[in-house]
Amino acid sequence: MVHLYASEVQQLLHNKFVVILGDSVQRAVYKDLVLLLQKDCLLTTTQLKAKGEESFEKDKLVDGGQMGPMHNGIQYREVRQFCDNHHLVRFYFLTRVYSSYLEDVLQELQSSEHGHPDVIIMNSCLWDLSRYGPDSWQSYLKNLESLFGLLGQVLPKSCLLVWNTAMPVGEQITAGFLPPEHQPGDDSLRVQVIEANFYSSTEAKKHGFDVLDLHFHFRHAEQHLQRDGVHWNERAHRHLSQLLLAHVADAWGVELPQR
Repeated sequence: MVHLYASEVQQLLHNKFVVILGDSVQRAVYKDLVLLLQKDCLLTTTQLKAKGEESFEKDKLVDGGQMGPMHNGIQYREVRQFCDNHHLVRFYFLTRVYSSYLEDVLQELQSSEHGHPDVIIMNSCLWDLSRYGPDSWQSYLKNLESLFGLLGQVLPKSCLLVWNTAMPVGEQITAGFLPPEHQPGDDSLRVQVIEANFYSSTEAKKHGFDVLDLHFHFRHAEQHLQRDGVHWNERAHRHLSQLLLAHVADAWGVELPQR
């Protein structure tokens, strides 16, 4: 397992534009990467739990979050950005894998003053499966096709897209964004996530995109799950960052120090 220090992450992502799209788990992916670009320490529990704050480790809230109403609805928005002299990392909160908002985000990235992103890291699953009514499963499958079809059209070949599979969820889920029908003890979402990961991975690969199977890597790591059964602790997120950075380095043909 590769273990990169902040100075090495700075070098790997030197003059790179990284975009992370997804839910609150992906927001924590963004936060750990922003932290690791600056110093060799782990996120605090408070940082992991914070949502929509004005600033985190020298980043800034660009849109949504505390600039608007704070809620757990499907219209919640949060856009964050970390920028220094040689790195740009941006996060967009998604509640659905494909939507008019996602189209707007991609259009914004295409016309960005910084040029096209060098890396896009993405996942959307739990909200899709639990917040969009009885047809949510069929909608998710259809939206995956629409998403990867559009990405294939608008992304330049120089952009590395990494689809993260959804992380495992616990046997008892109490996360605030879930509707009442997903009560503690209901393991249907656990099974659905596994099935959804199969379909999303297949669709991503069909369109020539990379897949990082986080569900596989964390399938025996439930001791690092938070009490709500959905979110993960700081050690899990640092391990996740190292997996992600190793994948990016491999895709770019960069040799990493072996420790």
